Amino acid sequence: MGSKKRLYIIDTNVLMHDPTSIFRFEEHDVFLPMMVLEELDAAKKGLSEVARNVRQVSRFIGEMMQHQQTTRLDRGLELREPDGLELQAGTGRLFFQTAMPEMHSSLLRDGSFADNEILSTALSLQKSDAGREIILVSKDINLRIKAAILGVQAQDYYNDRALDDLSLLYKGLLVHDERFWDDYPELESWNENGRAYYRIQNENHNGWYPNQCVAIGQASGVEALVKEVSHHRVKLRLVDDFYAGHKSVWGIHARNREQNFALNLLMDPDIDFVTLMGTAGTGKTLLTLAAGLAQTMDESRYKEIIVTRATISIGEDIGHLPGTEEEKMTPWMGALTDNLEVLTQPQEGGEWGRAATNDLLASRVKIRALNFMRGRTFLNRFVIIDEAQNITPKQMKALLTRAGPGTKMVCLGNVEQIDTPYLTETTSGLTFAVDRFKQWDHAGHITLQRGERSRLADFASDVL
Repeated sequence: MGSKKRLYIIDTNVLMHDPTSIFRFEEHDVFLPMMVLEELDAAKKGLSEVARNVRQVSRFIGEMMQHQQTTRLDRGLELREPDGLELQAGTGRLFFQTAMPEMHSSLLRDGSFADNEILSTALSLQKSDAGREIILVSKDINLRIKAAILGVQAQDYYNDRALDDLSLLYKGLLVHDERFWDDYPELESWNENGRAYYRIQNENHNGWYPNQCVAIGQASGVEALVKEVSHHRVKLRLVDDFYAGHKSVWGIHARNREQNFALNLLMDPDIDFVTLMGTAGTGKTLLTLAAGLAQTMDESRYKEIIVTRATISIGEDIGHLPGTEEEKMTPWMGALTDNLEVLTQPQEGGEWGRAATNDLLASRVKIRALNFMRGRTFLNRFVIIDEAQNITPKQMKALLTRAGPGTKMVCLGNVEQIDTPYLTETTSGLTFAVDRFKQWDHAGHITLQRGERSRLADFASDVL
């Protein structure tokens, strides 16, 4: 059964999600029903990510038809790798529907429904092509349920997953007990530019990543960042202490170990890309804004802070919003304004001082829509991508490639709160970013664990 050549029927939503999906089925053949082509044609207009993906699919098919100069599409097209696209294209063929399917089940009451026409096509193929295994690939779970009822084998599209399971995702933190010192007896230590460093032997050659957070011992133990990983050695640097009673970042102190590591990653000029994950109330936005303000206003390391996010509603859409780009984005930036209020309470000056502070920060903190990022280049900016779990991998790539010299990008999100259709915990752009950047010398990640918002928020997060 496993060695039998398969024919994969691709649903429209798979192509909308990944336009290269037709090339990713190895030696097996791919089939596009006429209804899928109709839906692609209906969705090709506009500037959305879906419309761009649909147009890309059409270009891929058109390019194959032009190069192969075929007049008999019933024989299919050879799935060749498109020009300029580096991927291992499958060796199968792309087939199109050339005849109308017959309704094979009374359960499919109306063939005019797109899903029902695709299912009818699958049933016809099962009857006419018994020598191959027919599999319907769709990201629509309801279509997969209907297919199972009718005896059509159906599965999700798996090639867009960064990981097989979210539990495998890099956490950014290694926790060791006091036996760490016994496990690495050949330890060097020294001070350099006022900082303490350690160098240990890397015997197992795995498990260490650049800018990984390392905690040794209990709460008052050693906290360090991995600054260099070579074949045989690992170099650690003790982190700065941002706990209460020590240093602060724009008046903010770390309340737990993960927050202290997060502030060190955010304040390190050698780290260009930081990802912070965690549930609601763990302090992602507050810590990031504090670090951004400190490096923009006090140290003048960056010219301004730019904040953006995907505009996905948690409830019913409220329709079009009036005003400028920044005014349109304001309702989506409640978390930003809430945290700015915490960070901009002047100790003196009363109402006048508070107004002056808000006006100053408004000139240095800019809100930008995700829709208008294409083609831009950010120079010496501190860029915050909030709610990054709702961004697709392709959108994440488009955003991160906007970074020019001197720019730091910070992605914040909670993969347990994904609102974008067809995105899951393992296919989110945030998950891809964490997994793909963990081995880069200028990227850092930490998953925040403990909520610090309030006892009510913490309890609600646990029990609801």
